Amino acid sequence: MSYQKILTIQDISCVGQCSLTVALPILSACGVETCVLPSAVLSTHTAGFTGFTFRDLTEDMPAIMDHWCKENIRFRAIYTGYLGSIRQIGIVQDIFAQTADEHCTTIVDPAMADNGSLYSIFDMAYVEAMKGLCAKADYVIPNITEACFLTGLEYKTEYDRSYIDSLLCGLSDLGCKNVILTGVSYVPGKTGIVVYEKGEYAYYEHEKLPNSCHGTGDIYASAFVGALVRGKTAYDAAAIAANYTMDCIRYTATLDNHWYGAAFEPVLGKLIGML
Repeated sequence: MSYQKILTIQDISCVGQCSLTVALPILSACGVETCVLPSAVLSTHTAGFTGFTFRDLTEDMPAIMDHWCKENIRFRAIYTGYLGSIRQIGIVQDIFAQTADEHCTTIVDPAMADNGSLYSIFDMAYVEAMKGLCAKADYVIPNITEACFLTGLEYKTEYDRSYIDSLLCGLSDLGCKNVILTGVSYVPGKTGIVVYEKGEYAYYEHEKLPNSCHGTGDIYASAFVGALVRGKTAYDAAAIAANYTMDCIRYTATLDNHWYGAAFEPVLGKLIGML
């Protein structure tokens, strides 16, 4: 596999093990050159911390893109995480159009909702904008809540395969080419990932751990992207990312008072081994 250059676009929380502080080391550990475009800088993430600082970098993003275009910098993959505004979504669409190389794979994690609700900063106008970005991506990585907002279907905590099929069909109708749907649980004690690629359904099931950590969605998406860019199939990348994320959660459970994120660094060696 040749040495690849990837761009990831999301905010950076200086403390808190999420977003770019997760994506950059995980993607680098996967053996790909990782370039970054921070959409905002926060002193910490917003879950559990108070009084955090925030600096919006929206105004800087077009100039950065223009400089890359001037230098003829192109990317083999572009992966987006949390985007803070409708305007940022529009800028990312321009970045897709202007900095992707001819073989570029685009991956969108529509990080905007969980547990049946949108994040407080977002509204339905943001959802509509995110629909447009997802339609331009080669892969989207929503959880069930995000898939419901993108498709307009009712959010359910108890469901069967037909409900998941409806979500997948709705995302496909939206224009999403391939879907990695996370947090799909058909039976108690188990959860998993649905890989819907080129209209074909596959499911990777694994243990549902009793504890959870902030930032595991970013860990999962970053590990998936890294494995995919390294040449793994979408199904194998989904399985590797799930197994690695579980390793992170298990390790974090052994620590005292590590409430603000998942300790992904001590188990990076396992991810490298899986690749």
